[in-house]
Amino acid sequence: MQDFHSHTILSDGELIPAELVRRVEVVGYQVLGISDHSDLATLGLQIPAIVAAARAENRNHRVRVFAGTEITHVRPGQIAEAVRQARQLGVEYVLVHGETLAEPVLEGTNRAAIEAGVDILAHPGLISEDDTRLAAKRGVLLEISGRRGHSLTNGHVATMARKHGAKLVFGSDTHDVGDSPTRAQAERILRGAGLSEPEIGQAYQNATELAERLEKTRPPSPD
Repeated sequence: MQDFHSHTILSDGELIPAELVRRVEVVGYQVLGISDHSDLATLGLQIPAIVAAARAENRNHRVRVFAGTEITHVRPGQIAEAVRQARQLGVEYVLVHGETLAEPVLEGTNRAAIEAGVDILAHPGLISEDDTRLAAKRGVLLEISGRRGHSLTNGHVATMARKHGAKLVFGSDTHDVGDSPTRAQAERILRGAGLSEPEIGQAYQNATELAERLEKTRPPSPD
């Protein structure tokens, strides 16, 4: 099981990072990304803590932990700046909170995130054909969401990705105890979105490739 979309008490999650890592370890995770919600006001406060958490957990656990952030409700014109700041502050990957039907995300957020070169566009809602084509061209992963509300458009996202060659990845969007699915549970969500067995396997291969790429660019631990 690999999941790059989770939240802790560093934003609106229920658990401290150490407990989240322990809980996903018990249910068989190999990779966990901590990607707490952020905006231009909180990046500088939050990212050092996420980076420190990932470094500490990677000394002690079988789970590989990556430091990320989910840029959330930032106006489209400011997303590129937020992505740039996040990377400068040391995150290993960036999500943007896409145009889910469950929240009043500004129109244009999906396009701005893709143009800014994020790694994953989370729950992109009724993503357009043009934006899906651009995501495919730029290698931005589109998320199939395990989160209630955000998952309402999983079928649409899967259809658009298949039509235009965009890559998919599963994200639990974990906030609370019990939110982190097992691999089997996640596969059922992917199947419910309309993915075939080979497409489900490819979604996990996409996650594996992201983890491998991040490992290659990870600086040596000072410890």
